[in-house]
This record gives sequence, structure tokens and C-alpha cells, in this order.
Amino acid sequence: MNKKKISFYKNRVCLNVLAKDLKNAKEIIEATEGNVVVGILSKNFPNDKTAYDEMTKWKKETNNKISIGLGAGDPNQSYMVARLSKKVKPAHANQVFTGVGLTVNDFEKNDTFINCLVSPTGKPGYVKINTGPLSSSIKNEDAIVEVNTAIQIIKDMGGDSIKFFPMNGMSTLEEYKIVARACARNNFSLEPTGGIDLENFEEIIKVALDEKVPLIIPHVYNSIIDKQSGETSIEKVKQLYKIIRGMFYE
Repeated sequence: MNKKKISFYKNRVCLNVLAKDLKNAKEIIEATEGNVVVGILSKNFPNDKTAYDEMTKWKKETNNKISIGLGAGDPNQSYMVARLSKKVKPAHANQVFTGVGLTVNDFEKNDTFINCLVSPTGKPGYVKINTGPLSSSIKNEDAIVEVNTAIQIIKDMGGDSIKFFPMNGMSTLEEYKIVARACARNNFSLEPTGGIDLENFEEIIKVALDEKVPLIIPHVYNSIIDKQSGETSIEKVKQLYKIIRGMFYE
């Protein structure tokens, strides 16, 4: 597959955060000097048309700095994300393991960067891949796969990164380290997600940088959203971006 033209990041770390509205999204992009993809959750829309109209507007007014999201990793949103991604062609899309192939519009020329959700297992070096609408509902019979093998399957499907979710902050750090090592070994991108905040952000990113992961896209959501306004805090976004800049420029 041809190397995708990715223009949404400036160095090896690119933020992925939510925005309440287009105004909030533009403020986030300005605060990060464009080194971000702003998430729009498919789950927040009643149907495809409403979502398409809003996402197309955001795409145009943000120079396509948008990421189509599931919504808390909800596998039932997989098909909606696949349909919307093919029409909207966002910079970035979130998918469950079984939804990656459905989201690839043209295997040889697909500029949307597609992640693939795998989950911790409690066993370092192995990840859970039954994260799809049907497969995730199977109880006590998870599909546990060695992480290097999982990465190769994701590549076979046309995916671009592992979304390691839910991390639950630092509680899965040992598993995360091995996933990061495998991503580096396979020249693959990594998207740590779940429970990341201003306190643990730097350590989580440093683990992946030390392992030499080529691109890290940390998802920082609820911890930086103002509970009253529902907006992502621009001050907290600036703090996160300052940490990133400190790793590369200061």
C-alpha cells in the first residue's frame, strides 16, 4: 500500500481531543499550531445525513483537522463511522478491529488515517481484538492475539495505528510498554486512549518516544473538558501542547 499523505501533525506526537462546537475546534487548532486532530463523535448524531452535514462543515473550516470518532469506543458505531469516513474523507478515523477494512475507501490511495481499537488483556504482549459490534458481545471467550501478529493483521486490513483502549490511565502501563515496543519494531503508529490527563500525559508519551514509536496520537478527552460549559479547555490544551513542545524544542 502507498504511504499516506498525512498533514495533521508536525512531529512524532499529535493530540487528539474533542470539541464542543466549531468555535471550540478552531481555538484548539490555534492553540496547538495545527498539531492536532479534533474529534467529532458519530454517536452524537441521530443519523448519517445530520452527521455528514456537520462534519463536512468542520472539515472545510478547519482545513480537515477532523477525526471521526465512535463515542467511548462504542462498537455499535462502527458501521456509521465507516459510512461517514468514505463520504467525508476526514484526516483521521477511529475504528474497532473488525471495522478497519470497512472504512478503507481505496486500498491503494486512501488518505484517511485509520486507527484500530484493541484492548488490554492483563497479559503483557497480548491484546484483545474482538472489539466489533458482534464479537465484543461474546462473554468469556475473548480473541487474545500476540501484539506483533495483531499489528500485521491491522496492516493487512489497511489500518494505520493501534488504538490501545481503555488504558485506564497508568494501570495498564506494563502492557502499554510492550505494545509501544511492538509498534516501533513494526514501524507502526500508536494511539494511547483512556484515562489520560495532565498528570500522566508526559510519562505515557515518554514511554512511546523512548521505544521510538514513529507517531503517537494520544487521546485526551474527559480530563480536559469543562464540566459546566462542555467545552474542551483551551488552557489545558495549551498545557498539553507545551509538554509536547518541551520534548522536541525546548
